[in-house]
Amino acid sequence: MHSRWFWLGGAGLVALQALALWLMGQPALCECGYIKLWEGVVLGPGNSQHLADWYTFSHFIHGLLFYWLLTLVAPKLSVAARLLLALGVEVGWEVLENTPWLVDHYRQQALAQGYTGDSIINSISDSVVMMLGFVAAWRLPVWGSVVLALGLKSVSLWFIRDGLVLNVVNLLHHFNFIDQWQADGH
Repeated sequence: MHSRWFWLGGAGLVALQALALWLMGQPALCECGYIKLWEGVVLGPGNSQHLADWYTFSHFIHGLLFYWLLTLVAPKLSVAARLLLALGVEVGWEVLENTPWLVDHYRQQALAQGYTGDSIINSISDSVVMMLGFVAAWRLPVWGSVVLALGLKSVSLWFIRDGLVLNVVNLLHHFNFIDQWQADGH
């Protein structure tokens, strides 16, 4: 895949993501009126509104997982083509996770009581971070990707008692004991 087509395709997907979120009524950036590099308060109104937050680690892990999954199922595709596919999946997820149905579903969890969805800049940042994770997996040995993923998961679990695995579990089935454990930590 020529790099020009990759960049055009990637930019087109991210533009589509931004347009879809804007049409869904998501704010471009935090309603506070400024952009922070890091928002570390999980239960605060700035969570999922700035460039990075505790859930950014999960998007990096998405990239690691997408790289390895696409390498297994589509090994003949170029790395650029696999990255573009991964970006398409991530963009689709970013739009889906900001639908009223899923936002309401997240609000039922202990750490997402006031969740209103992502700002557009946070959502785009999540997609960029996924691409960084993908590139890291491409460049690292398998064991390096595994160590990195486990390390990022451990940091999230230790500091905020949440992360990719717990989000998926709670998305599929809500467990009260997880809510209690998370609430006890904050």
